[in-house]
Amino acid sequence: MARDLQVKETSSDPSLWSADFRLFFTARTTSLLGDAMLPVAITAAVLRAGYGASGVGYALAALVAPFAALIIFGGVLSDRFGARRLMVVSDTARLCSQAVLALLFLLGTPPLWQILALLALIGAGSAIFQPGVASITPRIAQDVQKANATLRISESVTAVIGPSLAGLLLAISSPATVVALDALTYGVSGACLLLLRSVPMGPPARDGESSFRADLVEGWREFRARTWLWSVIVVFMLWQLAGAGPTMTLGNSTLVTDYGTSTFGLVMSSLGVGSVLGGIVAIRFRPRYPLRAGALSMILWALMPLGVALGLPAPLIAGCYGVSGVGMAFWIVMFHTSVQTHIPQDVLGRVHAYDAAGSLVMKPVGQALAGPLAAVVGTVPLLRVSASMALVACALLLAIPAVRGLKRAEG
Repeated sequence: MARDLQVKETSSDPSLWSADFRLFFTARTTSLLGDAMLPVAITAAVLRAGYGASGVGYALAALVAPFAALIIFGGVLSDRFGARRLMVVSDTARLCSQAVLALLFLLGTPPLWQILALLALIGAGSAIFQPGVASITPRIAQDVQKANATLRISESVTAVIGPSLAGLLLAISSPATVVALDALTYGVSGACLLLLRSVPMGPPARDGESSFRADLVEGWREFRARTWLWSVIVVFMLWQLAGAGPTMTLGNSTLVTDYGTSTFGLVMSSLGVGSVLGGIVAIRFRPRYPLRAGALSMILWALMPLGVALGLPAPLIAGCYGVSGVGMAFWIVMFHTSVQTHIPQDVLGRVHAYDAAGSLVMKPVGQALAGPLAAVVGTVPLLRVSASMALVACALLLAIPAVRGLKRAEG
């Protein structure tokens, strides 16, 4: 294993923190903070409006569904019109939509359909924004792995801080005010992206004209042509269906019902801390075969559902979640860096959109099926199956020559 990883430590590279990377990091961090705060703010606002738990469910679905449905088209638009331009458009659209939503809550009780429509627009904006993250990162950072690891740390921190900040603001102000303040994060993100200098607003130079459909087909062709890429996505579809999806539903529910909300918060914070540590590990260690190393780190994820299934004391479960966070963060950095350094820039947005859509499509299915299946076979057996899926996923990834043999690219 040590020979495969060919680990080497690197000292802090000040060149990473160029003016453009600082702007992009600020844009990405504020955008992620807004994404993390929004579900909490919307939940409080919808409940105060009197639409109950069902209304909350509809609202959160309206926020997520357009993202999953439109991200592939967002990848095509990003490559056709320029990632930076589409990200600025996305931030502007989300700022305006959320400002209108805040105003509606401030003025009274808006109809549920208006809430859902505006949340759908916000979700669609996120689908346009996300492909640009993959396209811009390798253009502003000489060290792509270090940039991805740094962004992953930011994502982990905002995932912990965002909901807590939203809860704190709700304690001292109204949901409408929190929704309005949250909207400003998209304004900050868009302003930072406008100030970038090394990434043009338009798309890279292209040979000839092509239709939207042709671009969509080209992206699929590029995605399908790389065995290592589509193989990873197929494995992750299985893992999301039988591993991550059920664990989020059953693990989180068990923690709340059996251990209490305070323990649940502790465990989620530990997961965030673990993700930060995983990002730090990914900054310092550079495996020669990144997907092979990432697949091995996936084994650590098994501790998350296994700790809950075994009924361990709360501190030990928190430790299991923390270690799992290290493994998942390391895998994510290895995979994203591989995509960004092996895929041509002119199709990167589309290819990233296909891999993002494929990675996520089975997760809600696994989440939805977990409850009914648990009622039949029990929660603990399903969580043990979910834990075993981490080992299965690792074994499958290592069994595919194109995955385990993919070498580290420059960057």
